[in-house]
Amino acid sequence: MNKNFGKTLRSSMVPILFIVICGIGIIIAKPPIASVTSELATRLVRNTFLVLSLLIPIMAGMGINFGIPLGAMSGQIGLIFAQDWGFTGATGLLVAALIGTPISILLGQFSGMVLNKAKGREMITSMMLSFFILGWYMLFLLFFCGTIIPIRTKELLLSEGFGIKNSLTLASRGALDNILKFRINLPVGQSQAIRFDVPIMTLVVIGILCVFVVWFKRTKLGHDMKAVGQDQIVSTNAGMYSNKIRVQSIIISTVLACYGQIIYLQNIGTLSTYGGQDQAALYAAASLLVGGASVSKASIPNAILGTALFHLMFIVMPQAGKVIAGDAMIGEYFRTFLSYAVVTIALIMHAYERAKASEEKRLETRQQRERATAQASEKINN
Repeated sequence: MNKNFGKTLRSSMVPILFIVICGIGIIIAKPPIASVTSELATRLVRNTFLVLSLLIPIMAGMGINFGIPLGAMSGQIGLIFAQDWGFTGATGLLVAALIGTPISILLGQFSGMVLNKAKGREMITSMMLSFFILGWYMLFLLFFCGTIIPIRTKELLLSEGFGIKNSLTLASRGALDNILKFRINLPVGQSQAIRFDVPIMTLVVIGILCVFVVWFKRTKLGHDMKAVGQDQIVSTNAGMYSNKIRVQSIIISTVLACYGQIIYLQNIGTLSTYGGQDQAALYAAASLLVGGASVSKASIPNAILGTALFHLMFIVMPQAGKVIAGDAMIGEYFRTFLSYAVVTIALIMHAYERAKASEEKRLETRQQRERATAQASEKINN
């Protein structure tokens, strides 16, 4: 009982810590409830899909997929070409998804094959791989678009006549959020209120992804991924194609990241062409870890709770920093530090747990060998 309680407490330490940090920040800053709830609801709807895209590779034992910027780049390419071809609104988002899907499948296939060559180092390899693909992404948009690939909408191009501009205003802004939405307005006391918009269609899409993840875990492929995640050698000996299954998990994650980036950008309304994907992996990974997940085990509640806590900190800390030091940048620095710190600590803990498990396995093998030797000696003596 005490052992299970201690294990549960250790797994909940990060969420508890962030709840305390956010609570202290709210007490210090005393922000208006309406602004906090509105901003938190917007951020939760905007980012949850991307965070959920990390779950499948973790189930397959590949850790956090820091290569989801590959999917984000695919979605951004889809949005650029959809806007160039004159598609706006929900149709524009659908066209962007149709363009981004085959690109993200190809990139996911390539990423999975590379990660199979770097077993045990998948997370750092996926991070480096995203930088490698970023170079080709920039080459494609800066030099191929407008020269080899015709761009009809001149407003998208740089003054030289080729290359996509650094920042674009999306014609499909709010296309998914505005299909069906309603406002919640609950008075709290005489001067405060809980007030935020609820984009029904966006929540439906997120809900569909949650249902898909639950269903997928019960399929044969889902069970195979769990088996591969637990022990690749045993699963391979059982007749499973471990490498193929690992590649499939990365493909699914990359495609979901493509859709998640499209949802994210339509909510914001602007596209940072060459930097929009930079923080996708870091913030999604940090959100998942803040929710109590680890690099070897994660769930839908971890993703939703972590996204809420992580972005609540984003809202509160700059205001708390301004109250304490008169400068909102203090809070910005603190939240940036925590973003990197939580990912770093998770990776260190993962490395420690792997080393500990390896040592325990080595010790167990040694003890078995010693017992076998002792039994053999006893038989000889008898």
